Amino acid sequence: MQIMGIKALIEIIVQFAFVWLSFAAIQGMHFERFFNRPPRTLPLLIVLLATGLGYLCATFFLSILSAIGNLTYLIR
Repeated sequence: MQIMGIKALIEIIVQFAFVWLSFAAIQGMHFERFFNRPPRTLPLLIVLLATGLGYLCATFFLSILSAIGNLTYLIR
């Protein structure tokens, strides 16, 4: 049971790390330049985009790690 808890903690940390990385990357794009008058909800859109992109990247990263870990079953 403790191993499952550690795995869950690692997954949460990875999820937050990728959301933070995607938020930092999206902040560098300066979406407000594409609008004459940026909408008031633009920061919310940026946060939602960062959350979605971070979730997708973290899920991909965790599935790759899981697949690499399961390669040992190929040898046995």
